[in-house]
Amino acid sequence: MQVKFGTDGWRAIIAKDYTFDNLKLAALASARYFLGHPNRSKGVCIGYDTRFMSKNFAEYTAEVFSSQGLKVFLSNSFASTPAVSLFTRARQLAGGIVITASHNPSIYNGFKVKASYGGPAHPEVITEIEANLELIDPATEIKGDKKLIELVDMKGFYLAYLKSCIDVAMIRESRIKIAHNAMYGAGQDMLTSLFDESMLSCYHCNINPGFGGINPEPIPQYIGDFVEFFKEVEPDVAIINDGDADRIGMLDEKGAFVDSHKLFAIILKDLVEEQHKTGEVAKTFALTDVIDKICHKHNLIMHELQVGFKHVSKLMTTNDILMGGEESGGIGITAFLPERDGVYTGLLILEMMIRRDKTLSQLVDELYDEYGFFCYNRLDLHVSDAKKQGIIDRAAGGNLDSIAGYNVLKFSDLDGYKYHFEGGWMLIRPSGTEPILRIYCEADSQEKVDKVLAFASKLA
Repeated sequence: MQVKFGTDGWRAIIAKDYTFDNLKLAALASARYFLGHPNRSKGVCIGYDTRFMSKNFAEYTAEVFSSQGLKVFLSNSFASTPAVSLFTRARQLAGGIVITASHNPSIYNGFKVKASYGGPAHPEVITEIEANLELIDPATEIKGDKKLIELVDMKGFYLAYLKSCIDVAMIRESRIKIAHNAMYGAGQDMLTSLFDESMLSCYHCNINPGFGGINPEPIPQYIGDFVEFFKEVEPDVAIINDGDADRIGMLDEKGAFVDSHKLFAIILKDLVEEQHKTGEVAKTFALTDVIDKICHKHNLIMHELQVGFKHVSKLMTTNDILMGGEESGGIGITAFLPERDGVYTGLLILEMMIRRDKTLSQLVDELYDEYGFFCYNRLDLHVSDAKKQGIIDRAAGGNLDSIAGYNVLKFSDLDGYKYHFEGGWMLIRPSGTEPILRIYCEADSQEKVDKVLAFASKLA
């Protein structure tokens, strides 16, 4: 493999496939696309996360772009992916690049492409960039033009916009106690810029390119130590962000994990029931069915899409989408940005808690009371390609009549293989960013989720 774009850009293992030589190919292929963009004269921007050598890779990408005559705005420090998307949109640039591998293990780095509207590039743009790869001569000599590269404070630019969209004063006045786990990622300076130390307890808010031996993904298997920290400092709520701060998980006041399925549903419920907003809703194939119920109750058009926020973002730029999201912690509110944003989403929940004088667990209970209890979990299987294909072949075509003893009621294959049974569903699909097979399950009891995932692991 040299350069292959997946669900969300190109990702590869550093020093194996993620090398300066391959980065040059990705950058030159992207430059060809940007040079043909109507906004080419306004240039492009580049941001980067806290990973090993991300700054160096970003600087080299800037060099490649400038060698092709493109004006480049380069972040003067690490910045979140939403910060790069915002800067791209605000300056009406031809596009943006984020050097990040998001939630992937520390041995990975990546290359996300952002479009002029401030969100992930549409799939057809990625297809065009991939086609350009075939036209690039690997021996191309790079002679950067320093006069075309300008350092900018993307993080500061983003924070100013965030303050204009969130009632920071109300949150400050409430004196709510917040714990923030940045997972050593690019979101680590955000909340400290908004709230004082008496309100905020920070965890893993420092640079550690090894991410402490875990994946910087805000899901239960990677936050056990943080839950213990939470119990010690006793805050009212916790915000957990991934490596580039575009995803979110939360803890309620009891230290219980609240996943993005529930967060998406809570925000959508508030937008339509409390704030009387209208619009369409976009969700990916692996997101909770509770969204379907909320949309049905309020006569909202709902779009179910393939996994990957780029599909959601595309609709956010073409339709009247109120909000969109995916199962892995990515939630986007179109009025803010057609991009997922873990920091903004967390602050929205804080606003809601204060405005409605409810704890996060009360907001979750309110959701259950109206739409029924549901829970969710995901299993990541590191299996050989041959075994992975065997499982996929067995799951394809709706071949399973029952799942863990539950009769299959419906089968769909929009993206992977999804089996609906009484009270829940199971989805099997390969990851688009890592060499693993993902098994997703949602059900109306924890027992069902556990039984289904145990069944799936035996199947593997």
